[in-house]
Amino acid sequence: MIPTILPTYNRAPLTFTRGEGSWLVADDGQRYLDLAAGIAVNALGHAHPALVAALTEQAGRLWHVSNLYRIPEQERLADLLVDRTFADTVFFTNSGTESCELAVKMARKNWHEQGQPDRTRILAFEGAFHGRSSAAIAAAGSEKMTKGYAPLLPGFTQLGWGDHEALKKAMREADVGAVIVEPVQGEGGIRPLPDACLKGLRDLCDETGVLMILDEVQCGMGRTGRLFAHEWAGIAPDILMVAKGIGGGFPLGAVLATEAAASAMTAGSHGSTYGGNPLACAVGAAVMEIVATEAFLSEVNRKAALLRQGLEGLVASHPKVFESVRGAGLMLGLKCALPNTEVLSAAYAQHLLTVPAADNLIRLLPALNIPDADIAEALTRLERTATALTPT
Repeated sequence: MIPTILPTYNRAPLTFTRGEGSWLVADDGQRYLDLAAGIAVNALGHAHPALVAALTEQAGRLWHVSNLYRIPEQERLADLLVDRTFADTVFFTNSGTESCELAVKMARKNWHEQGQPDRTRILAFEGAFHGRSSAAIAAAGSEKMTKGYAPLLPGFTQLGWGDHEALKKAMREADVGAVIVEPVQGEGGIRPLPDACLKGLRDLCDETGVLMILDEVQCGMGRTGRLFAHEWAGIAPDILMVAKGIGGGFPLGAVLATEAAASAMTAGSHGSTYGGNPLACAVGAAVMEIVATEAFLSEVNRKAALLRQGLEGLVASHPKVFESVRGAGLMLGLKCALPNTEVLSAAYAQHLLTVPAADNLIRLLPALNIPDADIAEALTRLERTATALTPT
């Protein structure tokens, strides 16, 4: 008999009933240090008082009216995002997958309205993850994502990660309208795209007219120590996908765009029943008011350096368990010498939560405001994890 919940998740035998800061409390009362943060969603940890207050206040006033009417909370959050980024305009979604759908539609509609309807092909990169919709899995292209779902949505080409010559050749092909890339791959194994490569890609887009779509669903909202990861390279995309951390745990996503890239998206060209609802946007504004400040981002960078230094020490002292550290800011990966599933399970035994990734990694995605004491405790528990796994 099929379970009442569709069995698409390989769930750990853990149930949490409440959270506070970087900690989760299980139904048996035991506390777990959370370095997963809902897969980079709980940017400010669990039950942050400012987010609880924003949600509670809005919940007492108005939940939902639909986008048939103006929504002041939506307009406020859009203003905060536009004031702080390259963007001229914002559309709110409920998830990163929905942001991917709109980004693809926006790019193709742009070329159609410019009288070049054949520029439909979108370039992507191996190892990518852009969500689980038909367009998103077609963009990623990996067998893991696409097996059993044929026929795939056409119009996507995957290029090798770091294959500059293939990229240059493909970008100049007449039917290419956009390129989509994560500045730091998450599911693909915490692989940062070097700043020089991101700058070179921006130059190629400027040369060919190809629209640059950046997927910062996981690496955005302060995760790398800048509000958005592309800022480190000193460039700006044409279209930016956002979700996860923007809602601090409440379902919220967005697509940010320049006026030129978004000009074809006129009334009736796209919509969302729940996207940009008052509850989500009230919480998103509270997140932005905290995360988008230079003082907060400076602290993210300091904490990231502290955590990374400790992880490098673990690699040095436990080479039979951990091989290397990579990533940016508080989006870090430990490449494992043992199967990462073994490391993940051993960490559970130490009441420590991490996230697996490709290339045999475990991801460390703590709350951006994780206290120094919790960083020290995380390193202690990782040390115990490694010791338990080290062959005698």
